[in-house]
Amino acid sequence: MAAITYEHIKTCKQSGARLGRIHTPHGVIETPAFMPVGTQATVKTMSPEELKAMDAHIILSNTYHLFLRPGHELVKAAGGLHKFMNWDRPILTDSGGFQVFSLSDMRKISEEGVQFKSHLNGDKLFLSPEKATEIQNALGSDIMMAFDECPPFPAEYDYLKRSLERTSRWAERCLQSHARPHDQALFAIVQGGMHADLRRLSAEQLTSLDFPGYAIGGLSVGEPKDIMYRVLEETTPLLPASKPRYLMGVGSPDALIEGAIRGIDMFDCVLPTRIARNGTCMTSQGRLVVRNAKHAEDFGPLDPNCSCYACTNYSRAYIRHLIKADETFGIRLTTYHNLHFLLQLMRDVRQAILEDRLLDFRDAFFAAYGLNDSERGF
Repeated sequence: MAAITYEHIKTCKQSGARLGRIHTPHGVIETPAFMPVGTQATVKTMSPEELKAMDAHIILSNTYHLFLRPGHELVKAAGGLHKFMNWDRPILTDSGGFQVFSLSDMRKISEEGVQFKSHLNGDKLFLSPEKATEIQNALGSDIMMAFDECPPFPAEYDYLKRSLERTSRWAERCLQSHARPHDQALFAIVQGGMHADLRRLSAEQLTSLDFPGYAIGGLSVGEPKDIMYRVLEETTPLLPASKPRYLMGVGSPDALIEGAIRGIDMFDCVLPTRIARNGTCMTSQGRLVVRNAKHAEDFGPLDPNCSCYACTNYSRAYIRHLIKADETFGIRLTTYHNLHFLLQLMRDVRQAILEDRLLDFRDAFFAAYGLNDSERGF
């Protein structure tokens, strides 16, 4: 039997977005879904119990970082990542490719793999498709990603073509070395930059290998949003309708909604937790920088339309005080709120798809959030 299955429930008549479920060994993921990022086997400042309280169906962890510390063999000895971090719902692990390729002055690419230096201590290390697969097999995630080459933006056409073809060869090697296809689903990553013909070529090569799911990589890397949306419109239809579609590294509210409209089922991003640590919150009325002085005597909640733990119990003035005083509880509250906000947004998106009104929902949300057409990428 397949490690995961995708169940299509409904296509929105108004937008074309799709509602579904991904069945995994550790539970069901309602889609479209946002995945909080737990880079080092933890979502920063959050406990697994808090993530469950806000109804996170799945979280993401990072292969590169867990390879460096504590090491995949230790995690395996602990019974796998689920037991190690006390999380009994689905986990997706990325391949480590993005992190390795971001070390542009510390790595060397060959057909065999990538040699790089640890950002922790400078040790020389090597990551290949086989090694990335071995690490993820040891971690025991429900969904694991094929090792890909992550090209920069912008990049020359010829380089992008060579890169995507190498990614396809690496994906096949990941498949061949995958030791646990019965309980871990391996997704491939479509590359090709901003070129429609290269995206098509990458999708053709990878779909011919019949992976259980497909990701779209190489977006949200600095390109304007109108280009990202165009690439999605060109690429998503090339992927099998019977399998999950994952847009990597996207987490702003507008991009989540627009991505869902373009047929995406899964999203992840560090954005909500990263900006929370700087005192910035996503609210139904737009971005709120709670550390700003104007909130020093504001005794209202972060978002008057939010029912999360932070908004129910604490004021802007108190949270600002905590953040200004460098108290960890402050960023725990802003992090809780931001994650709850995005998870609630995806619940609202799913309900709008079910009721065939996602475009109406989008327009009302953006109007309240304060996004004009140029800010939305149109």
